Amino acid sequence: MFVDELYFLACGEHLSWGYVDMPPLTALQAWTARALLGDSLLAIRLLPALAGVGLVLLTGALVRQLEGGRFAQALAAVAVLVAPFFLAFDSYLSMNSVEPLLWMGCVLILIRMIKTGDTRLWIWFGVLAGVGLENKDTMAMFGFALVVGLLMTPERRLMGSRWFFIGGIVTALIFLPNLIWMVQHHFPHLEMLANIKRNRRNVALSPLGFIGQQVLGMQPVALPIWICGLWAFLFSYQGRPYRALGLAYLVTLLTLLLADGRFYYLAPAYPMLIAGGAVAIERWLTAPRWRWVRPTYLGLLAVTGGLIALIVLPLLPPETYIRYTHFIGISQPRIEHRQASELPQLLADRFGWPEMAAAVAKVYDSLPADERAQTAIFGQNYGEAGAIDFYGPKLGLPKAISGHANYWYWGPRQYTGKIMIMLGDIPRERLERYFARVEERGSVGHRYAMASEHFSIYLCREPRGWTLDQLWPELKNWD
Repeated sequence: MFVDELYFLACGEHLSWGYVDMPPLTALQAWTARALLGDSLLAIRLLPALAGVGLVLLTGALVRQLEGGRFAQALAAVAVLVAPFFLAFDSYLSMNSVEPLLWMGCVLILIRMIKTGDTRLWIWFGVLAGVGLENKDTMAMFGFALVVGLLMTPERRLMGSRWFFIGGIVTALIFLPNLIWMVQHHFPHLEMLANIKRNRRNVALSPLGFIGQQVLGMQPVALPIWICGLWAFLFSYQGRPYRALGLAYLVTLLTLLLADGRFYYLAPAYPMLIAGGAVAIERWLTAPRWRWVRPTYLGLLAVTGGLIALIVLPLLPPETYIRYTHFIGISQPRIEHRQASELPQLLADRFGWPEMAAAVAKVYDSLPADERAQTAIFGQNYGEAGAIDFYGPKLGLPKAISGHANYWYWGPRQYTGKIMIMLGDIPRERLERYFARVEERGSVGHRYAMASEHFSIYLCREPRGWTLDQLWPELKNWD
């Protein structure tokens, strides 16, 4: 289980119109998966996998709307299918698997409006944009980019209809519950983002480095396709009606560079460029002497995509993965400054959670029954707390508490702090400032887990003049 999945599943047990670090749709997705399909890994990741299938089909639909034939559809579908960005997004439960569908759904509707002039479609655009805002805040950035792109082209005429404003109202109404939640809670996501920036948790990239990650994230062999798509939208005669799409990509790119956004935030915009590029390449390769290029390039794209997929997806045993990445000289890029293990972060964060829960259960079960009833299990981060919440029930463990992210809002439950099992890389000296008795009762540390998930388990008793209710405001960890 990936660390973020553990947190999202916990959020699914506390459905709300908002969370510290995300809108409500991912938590609802987690709740739905468990309610309908159960707790298996297949059940939890089925919806993201279906979203990946949907994105391939949606890309084909974009190609058809741009007047592309069978080769263009096949080329675009394969390019999206093997793109490392989307392989990663669709391999675990998160908002990232749904986001490209919502962005490209808006693009498909916009293309239909450009072709038909039917501005009533702004209502459906508004629906998708509203749902997108309930999924991830970056929907606002892409929506802004599309509006700027339209304003800079003759297609701005589409915005002169009353349906454009009605569509905006539909978006606002769908987004309103989350907006009200954020106002009521004083916009906690902004506080978290400020903390992350101040602590320099994310790996900073230069503009050139950011663009380099786009090439790797979409698969280097696919570079000609999306570059051709960008060129076609911006400069070709056939792409002139859709120039707003090329401009929207550039506006989104510039926004992320100025805001120091993570490099993968741009990924959902690429299927439209892939679709436009596939149509342009199909048009250029119509001459008989160039027909051989079609199957050759398509085959090269598929083969190299398969080789790179082994770097992105957890398909190989760890030892084999390490040898494979050393052999080809490519590995996953670093996203944060957190120390990983022999594996990159997006794989290392999938290891050690069941073993940690089992180690905690040994400590918990060693306590007398009357003490267990008042013993709180405190996770330093949402991964540790989420692992206890997910794996713990089968081990007889109660729900965990934590000050991290939305766990802080859920509070100390019924616990006073009299007895606590402390998880995470917390120095013993720090714990002894809060408790009169601190005992090391075990340790955890899977070989391939993140470095921060190698720690001692402490059993702490006799708080020094405080209760959890009193201490709780100091435990807030929004980073």
